[in-house]
Amino acid sequence: MKLKTSLNGNVYQFKDIKDVLAKANEPKSGDRLQNIAAKDETERIAAKVVVANLTIGDLVENPTVPYEKDEVTRLNIDGLNKRTYNRIKDTTIGEFRELLLDHKTTNEEIKRLSRGITGEVAAAVAKIMGSMDLVYAASKIHTITRCNTSIGHPGTISYRCQANSTTDNPETILMGVMEGVSFGCGDACLGINPVEDNIDSTKRIADKIHEFILKNEVPTQISVLSHITTQMEALKKGAPLSMVFQSIAGTQSTNDTFGVDRKLIEEAYQVAYENGVSTGPNLLYFETGQGSEVSVNCDEGVDEMTLEARTYGYARYFNPFMVNNVSGFIGPETIYDGKELIRANLEDHFMGKLMGLPMGMAPCFTNHTPISMDDQQIATMLLALAGANYYMGIPAGDDVMLAYQDTSFHDDAVLREITNKKPAPEFHAWMMKKGLMDEHGKLTPIAGDGSIFL
Repeated sequence: MKLKTSLNGNVYQFKDIKDVLAKANEPKSGDRLQNIAAKDETERIAAKVVVANLTIGDLVENPTVPYEKDEVTRLNIDGLNKRTYNRIKDTTIGEFRELLLDHKTTNEEIKRLSRGITGEVAAAVAKIMGSMDLVYAASKIHTITRCNTSIGHPGTISYRCQANSTTDNPETILMGVMEGVSFGCGDACLGINPVEDNIDSTKRIADKIHEFILKNEVPTQISVLSHITTQMEALKKGAPLSMVFQSIAGTQSTNDTFGVDRKLIEEAYQVAYENGVSTGPNLLYFETGQGSEVSVNCDEGVDEMTLEARTYGYARYFNPFMVNNVSGFIGPETIYDGKELIRANLEDHFMGKLMGLPMGMAPCFTNHTPISMDDQQIATMLLALAGANYYMGIPAGDDVMLAYQDTSFHDDAVLREITNKKPAPEFHAWMMKKGLMDEHGKLTPIAGDGSIFL
């Protein structure tokens, strides 16, 4: 394994896989915070040259966090298809990039290849790709999942309707849900972030949304994003949840701070299977984002992009219904400006799809960063071109409870129109039945008026 190259008359020697992956990363404030970023563009290019010449086997056999120490590493490696890995392990990362970008390489072939790689491999190949590479390669990959309904079909974009309340008032939440659904937002799920993480609040919100779904025969899923253990207890007490949500990360130590591990996730799946209001088979919803590990000082000296890809290898093991990336949500200490936001979102979407996940994207930002709405909208449009499974839908794009900016119901409607895409099939049929959308996926004059459900 060669970790040295010459460039512009200088010799660049990197310490190990962890070092060269960090130096090859595009600029990110989280890497600068860890003091592991390339010192200049020439060193970054030298690191990319070295990465391009590493093999898939080099990266799989030298994980950035040791197998014996870390559950995330173990699930990345234990989740491999050994036959596929043995077939491609001598392929260099540069050759792997060319294969993914070859117009003859199909969705089916990429998905076969994905079973033979770990997160480190996905990160490595993304590090030597430009923005158009990331968009094009991701656009070739489609992952369809099913809970109550299915998302991820080619020619569709779905949305999570996130009508949060600052007081967990079910009536306030329901008003936002009615407006969102009337715009065609909610086919991925009706997903609410509760202020209070307790069983009663989780069940009260779920009950109100479920009542609305039953009354109006809305084909979708319900999620209340309290802690995984809270949702499990709420399910046992009869809360009508469709799936179980949990944030996850790229190191075991970070997941420990989240209070989650493999055993708990597997138990949560079983609780959802036995008590939830969905047919499955995909009953889990994960949220991820670059920088979560460094924000809690559990990064193990690994760059935030590689850690994010490792998170996808962890998520892959559980066959989730949805994976929602929120790089930009933490703040400027991990993603500083618009350029970093756009690049991180394109990387994450590609890496997640390459790892076989049903990737939804939330190109979002908090109110204390220099990121602007223009930056966020550019990222959103590029991700739509890349084929993101779903986005958030938030009243006016401003989440009053979580205090951050994301895509609005109006943005969602515009995305479908400019990409000529439709909602998920079952939801589209329901929208037409309600007179809110035509057969081509265009909204009708009554769309956007939530009062039709009163």
